[in-house]
Amino acid sequence: MKKEQAIKIEQKQTFPLTIKRLGINGEGVGYFKRQVVFVPGALPGEEVVVEATKINPKFAEARIKKIRKASPYRVAPPCPVYEQCGGCQLQHLKYERQLVEKRDIVLQSLERHTKLNLEEIDVRPMIGMEDPWAYRNKSSFQVGVEKGNVLAGLYGLNSHKLINIEQCAVQHSATTDATLKVRQILQDLRIPIYNEKTRKGIVRTIVTRVGIQSKELQVVLITTQKDLPKKELIIEEITKRLPGVKSIVQNINGERTSLIFGKETATLSGSDFIQETLGDLQFELSARTFFQLNPVQTIKLYDEVKKAAMLTGVEKVVDAYCGVGTIGLWVAGQAGEIRGMDIIPESIEDAKKNAARHGMEHATYVTGKAEEWLPKWTKEGWRPDVVIVDPPRTGLDGKLLETLLKVKPQKIVYVSCNPSTLARDIQTLSPKFKVEYIQPVDMFPQTAHVECITQLILK
Repeated sequence: MKKEQAIKIEQKQTFPLTIKRLGINGEGVGYFKRQVVFVPGALPGEEVVVEATKINPKFAEARIKKIRKASPYRVAPPCPVYEQCGGCQLQHLKYERQLVEKRDIVLQSLERHTKLNLEEIDVRPMIGMEDPWAYRNKSSFQVGVEKGNVLAGLYGLNSHKLINIEQCAVQHSATTDATLKVRQILQDLRIPIYNEKTRKGIVRTIVTRVGIQSKELQVVLITTQKDLPKKELIIEEITKRLPGVKSIVQNINGERTSLIFGKETATLSGSDFIQETLGDLQFELSARTFFQLNPVQTIKLYDEVKKAAMLTGVEKVVDAYCGVGTIGLWVAGQAGEIRGMDIIPESIEDAKKNAARHGMEHATYVTGKAEEWLPKWTKEGWRPDVVIVDPPRTGLDGKLLETLLKVKPQKIVYVSCNPSTLARDIQTLSPKFKVEYIQPVDMFPQTAHVECITQLILK
């Protein structure tokens, strides 16, 4: 008997497919002749006819040609540029169902990256939003020129074509309004717009941020050089057309990079920062400060951190990757002592100011990495009871994982924005720590992003 060979999918091949689940980027996942096929826009349970667009050794990508059987949860996306923009991935899926499918993404990650018994892990239903639209408090829109008109928007899906965005379903209306008015000012005053190909021009990006509670508005122009032509006129026009603006800032980024902000920032008018309130806490947000993009859900997220930390008023708590100190200050009222660290010096300065403003004298903030400070403190006889970590998408640093296994705090509260790296890190910590539960929180409705809080208890 000849061994049956797996039939390879070919470029542009058309074939039927049943979608089994959602992938980590929000695309539909099906199997054709035992090969994995990713289909953007397809939903679990749908029967579709697709055309292969990209062939990789381990999987294929395809586009929908026809939906033979649609999901009962399929809805019409409200955004006019939804399919070109790529900023959201799930507007075509009913919101209640998004919560179910996104929890499933967490389960898939645990299945793929851990050897744990999933029946023993309590992955709770996802905490959603009452109103899952217009929640983002900040926008960063690239600017470009087409046929003499200034555009502001995002690059299209898998392309370098700038999609002009006049309205955005997930942005707070104040940020969209500000971006449109600033774009018009740049057009009216004929300010040179940066061109990526020729690397000529000055203005690259318009960043706008609003305090959801304070209603204060900040406008940041990212430019390739310090010298901004007609600077006084630009300030005058922004102030006239956006009377609510509290802070106008210029950031200089002349590098060939995908990073939005450069290292140099100057306030052109008004304050260096805007205020935002979360619960009983006030924060000053300067242009480069990281702050959660969905303040409504942030309160739910931080309350879940507080629940997972289970503090009684005496514990020594470490807030690793602390940023401006938001999570540490949120739990500080129930802690004996807080020590936070971050590698960005400006964030630590802001954290110190925020702690002082709220009279948190038992909170200390230092610049540097947790994997360097924790062993140092342990050597000095200071051992944390609870460690809260909120790392970037890449997950915890390998050295920090080693340090946590050595220091052995009673509890780790892991705030994650990437289920794959969360699962990988849980597996590394599993010899010493038991996963008590995972609580997903929907910080970014209409997208495939999943945020989780995991409670790990020392065995």
